[in-house]
Amino acid sequence: MAEQVLAAVRTGPGRTEFREFPMPEIPGDGALLKVEVAGICGTDVKMYAKPSIAGPVIMGHENVGVIAKAGAQFLARQGVEIGDRVFVEHYVPCLKCAWCHQGEYRHCEATDWRTNPDARRYGYTSAENPYHLWGGFAQYLYLPWNAVLHKVPDSVSADAAGIVTPLSNGIEWTLFDAHVGYDSTVLIQGPGQQGLSQAVAARQAGASLIIMTGTTRDAARMELAKTLGVDHVIDILKEDPLERIMDLTRGKGVDAVLDCTAGAGTAPVLLGIDALKRRAGTLVIQGELAAFPDFPVKKVTEKAITIKSARGHSYRACELALAQLASNRFPLDLLTTHTFGLQDVDRAIASVGGTGDEGVIHVSLLPWK
Repeated sequence: MAEQVLAAVRTGPGRTEFREFPMPEIPGDGALLKVEVAGICGTDVKMYAKPSIAGPVIMGHENVGVIAKAGAQFLARQGVEIGDRVFVEHYVPCLKCAWCHQGEYRHCEATDWRTNPDARRYGYTSAENPYHLWGGFAQYLYLPWNAVLHKVPDSVSADAAGIVTPLSNGIEWTLFDAHVGYDSTVLIQGPGQQGLSQAVAARQAGASLIIMTGTTRDAARMELAKTLGVDHVIDILKEDPLERIMDLTRGKGVDAVLDCTAGAGTAPVLLGIDALKRRAGTLVIQGELAAFPDFPVKKVTEKAITIKSARGHSYRACELALAQLASNRFPLDLLTTHTFGLQDVDRAIASVGGTGDEGVIHVSLLPWK
């Protein structure tokens, strides 16, 4: 095994340096992952342009690889062996608090970088912390005793497993938050990797009508959406989306709205509220609206709408995502449109953000390419 680990390190807004770190000494309850794939999503684009974490950071929070080295305690605790391919969740929870005991470790203070400056979360932790390798944009990743791992089925390649994070988010938000199930009617706003993953989850769950909105520039993604099970797509620049939704639902509206249009303003939320059925619909919002003047609270309460925040995924959602990949029921390989080597990390992030290569849905960074 090499003595040095090459990593792409974010050193400031939109700035990357390639650095070598010493191969860390692994304790008995720790391990080292040889990173095969590090997925890139819209959050990476935001964190690259406007970092919220001071100091040098190895980004990359959607990580798949093989156990390269591990202590005996780690192997026994995690139930893995050297050479196993695993998907690593980006959360590094304490596994002791009330949230962790409920299985909701994504809310654990020990992994919440927004409120805890000493938090550990892959892709969001300073490389100056012990073991240094806290992100997937590197050849190796450090795994402490409390890393959350999922074995990747033998039939699922590393490349295919690169979309587990968006797919698990889609399952979490669609099935567990919006309660989409048999005969549900669903509106998905935004045909990106999250929206397309939600379409797969909704179709798998037995939804009878899936509608997706996008814009003219999303034409190729909208076609892919239909391949993945979406019944109707609406270009909001060419037709009135609410009028079309009501026509498709015979005036009833939909049971659930999944908003994946982060940064698109208030219009998608207002459309979602109007498109929901008269009583007890659910709106799941992924966006990050700082403020919402004149929010229609009266309409929301009169329609008994439940509004939920789309935030991460659970252990169960990740397991279901891996099972979905192993089933080969959907052509999920079509979601990964671009791969880049470590030396092209700037171009990879720019492509996800819409200023690099065209036709991007999901991007995989391959540190050994």
